[in-house]
Amino acid sequence: MALVRRFLGPSSKYDPDLPFTYEARVQVTPGTDIFNSYFSDTICGLLEFLDANGFSAEETTVVEIYEGNETIMESEWLTDRGGRWLHKPDICRSLAPHYRGHIFKGGCDFQDRDPFVTGP
Repeated sequence: MALVRRFLGPSSKYDPDLPFTYEARVQVTPGTDIFNSYFSDTICGLLEFLDANGFSAEETTVVEIYEGNETIMESEWLTDRGGRWLHKPDICRSLAPHYRGHIFKGGCDFQDRDPFVTGP
């Protein structure tokens, strides 16, 4: 199985109900369409990176990327009432209704993915 995963990647990336990857688009200059992109296969890895690097929700758009489609994620799913990025287990609870059946007590279907972030 390790050999198959090395060549094909995590099996959850082939589930059409789940995003293939996530992108954070961080504005370089406020009021413009110029941004840097950061990618991660997990939303929790991406949010931890954004928080650790001081990127606020106000300057960032987070996008779910599916095969042939992308959807902007609602910031209220990703942040607390103070506008700070959510971390585990809060992000799991927040997104459980959105990814119904894929996030469960003690884990999620994203566990086979690497939370590493790349970009810009």
